[in-house]
Order: sequence, then C-alpha cells, then structure tokens
Amino acid sequence: MKLKLTIALLLCLSLSANAQEISDTSFGKGLINFTAKDSSFSIKFAPRFQVRSMSSWDHNGSQYGSPDHNFIVRRARLKFDGFAYSPKLKYKLELGLSNRDISGANDFNRNTPRYILDAVIMWNFAKNWELWAGQTKLPGNVERVVSSANLQLIDRSLLNSRFNIDRDLGIQLRHKSDLGGNFLMREKFAVSQGEGRNVTEGNEGGLQYTARVEFLPFGSFKSKGDYVQAAIKREETPKLMVGFTYNYNQDAVRERGFAGDYMFKSDGSLYETDQTTIFADAMFKYQGFSFMGEYAKRSADDEIATEADGVTPTGDVVLTGNALNLQAGYMFKNNYEIAGRFTTIEYETITGSAPTEQYTLGASKYIVGHKLKVQSDLSYTTVNGNEDNITFRLGFDLHF
Repeated sequence: MKLKLTIALLLCLSLSANAQEISDTSFGKGLINFTAKDSSFSIKFAPRFQVRSMSSWDHNGSQYGSPDHNFIVRRARLKFDGFAYSPKLKYKLELGLSNRDISGANDFNRNTPRYILDAVIMWNFAKNWELWAGQTKLPGNVERVVSSANLQLIDRSLLNSRFNIDRDLGIQLRHKSDLGGNFLMREKFAVSQGEGRNVTEGNEGGLQYTARVEFLPFGSFKSKGDYVQAAIKREETPKLMVGFTYNYNQDAVRERGFAGDYMFKSDGSLYETDQTTIFADAMFKYQGFSFMGEYAKRSADDEIATEADGVTPTGDVVLTGNALNLQAGYMFKNNYEIAGRFTTIEYETITGSAPTEQYTLGASKYIVGHKLKVQSDLSYTTVNGNEDNITFRLGFDLHF
C-alpha cells in the first residue's frame, strides 16, 4: 500500500514538473495543470475543502437555551477536468470525501458511500451546441448550479435545501443564441433518471425532464460571473441574467423527487406520483454590487403517499410548497464584503410543515477571490412567526 502511494505521489510530481513550461500553475489555477505536447488531452487537478464552526441557540418559548457548538469539514473534494482527444470534448470528474459529501447510502446505491459528485463529458458537436452525458447538476435554480466553491455566504439558502433539483444521471442538450446587440439567450434541456446521484439499482418510477432558458440583455458577465456569487470581478457596466426552469419528474418515488425518503408501501413496493418544480431567478452585478433573487414552487399530483388500496396513508408526504430567496452584497475595493439574505418558505398545509422565514447577515474577506477566503454569517430563523433559532457560523475555504 505504501509503495502504491509513493508511486502515485511521484507520478503527480512528475506531471507537475513536466507541465511547468506550458501550464499556469499559480495558486487557484489547479494543483496540477497539464496539457499533452501533442494537445491530445489536458487535465487540471484542483482539490478543495471548507472548514467551519457553528454555534446555535434555540428558543424554548421564553428564552434562548445554551448554545450547541459544532466544528465540521463541510466539504472536501477532488476535482479533475480538461479535454480528451479534442478541445471540443471536455470532461469533469469530481469526488467527495467529507461525511456530508458521501452520505445517503441506501438499497438503490448498494448501501455504499456516494463518492461521485460529477462524472460528465461535454461535446461541442456544432457551433453553439453542446451535448452532455453522465452525472452532473441539472439546469435548475441558479443558486444550486453556482459551485459551493463560489458562494457569497457560508452555505446556500433554505429555498435551495428544500426545493432544488440537484444532480442526476442522464443527458443534456445546451445551446446559446445571439439575439442582436449584446442580447444573449441560452437554452438547456435534460432527460435524466429522476432519483438523484449514484443510483445503481435500476430506475424506479419514471424519468425526469428539465428545461431552462436564460436571457442576458446586456451581454455576458466577466469570467462567467452569472454563476459566481459576489462581485469578485467588478462589472464596468450593469449585467443581468434572468432564468426560468421547468422540471417534471414522472412517477417520482422520493419525497423531494431526486432526494428525501423513498416512499415505500407496506408490501415493499414504491408509491409513485408526478412532481413538478418551477424556478424563476435572476443575477445582477454592477461595480461592487451583486444581487440574486429566486422563486421556487413544487407541486405533485397526489402529495399523500398511500398503500396499494389507494386510500390508506403510508405516512410519507411529498414536500410541496413555494419559496422566495433574495440576496445582495457589496464588495469593497479592499476585498471585504458585506452581504444579506432573506428567505421565506410556505409549505402546503398537507405537508404538516410550518411557514419559515430566515434573515442572514454575512461578512467575508476574499484573500484570493473565492480560492482563499474567510467568511462568517449570523442567521435568525422564525417558524410559524415564532422566535426559533439564532445561528452563527465562521469558516474558511481553500481551493487550489
């Protein structure tokens, strides 16, 4: 075992040394950034991790109790990307190592850790057209598609955790159009398995269909800034992206389509119902100011899972409802930023979940953009209009 590790380390060092003359290996550009001499392939290896502490105070009806403290490695990942054979055929492989990255073992992934986050190829087969195949994020709400490496606050919002459509296995077709002047439009379509990532034991229920269209009336953002939170690259002129997503999960067997508990009946079979999720979102940036807004809504044909008789409830309920998330920040010229977020969620009565509001205020120092940063935020959460929780988080990100 030690010999294998030594060989692997020497190989990495050799690749890094051989790539120095043709690659940019400065911090934040990848630990290894290698291109073959005949340009037949390339590889960038970029590990990253996020460490944080959390202190949480729950309200017991009259006062806040003693705080709960927690230190975690929230994310620890190994990312590989580049092209194979031709620059028109790109790939991405991302592996998760932290507990939160690999949790979720069940009978449908052979009760194994879910190490694989992304394993996808992207083929630019014609001008402005790309075909994607494999496991990766679906074209859902903008906050979810933004990498966890490029977040403005410590983590994503409650809207995202309750209603996003996340990663899945399937194919995607993507196209972009120039509508004249600086006006751009992007169209994205996906057909996927519908049960989330790393499913190995067949396809329960039906397939999942996703369509998204994006409008950029003032042209493209710097460095793909429409999918990067915070004004890391200051826009000299206003830039706006507005997007709309429609997702239909046919005969879904999980409480949140791609995630949540599988809805089993007492005879061991799965309850199935069609689920629909829609998103409307926007990203705006100008100078040091950034804004992101999102609306999400999930509905289902029959939210209450029933037994084979179609009457007796099993106890499982599809998480239906809607949510609004508004987030803004200002980046000062010394790369300190203040940001705020407001999220409200209204669940369908049938779910038994109370309406929730959350207010978050954050402060960050970007040492090398999102590659090396220190962040903190303070959140106040109310459930059904009552005082419920205060949470303070402090963390840092290191991304090679």
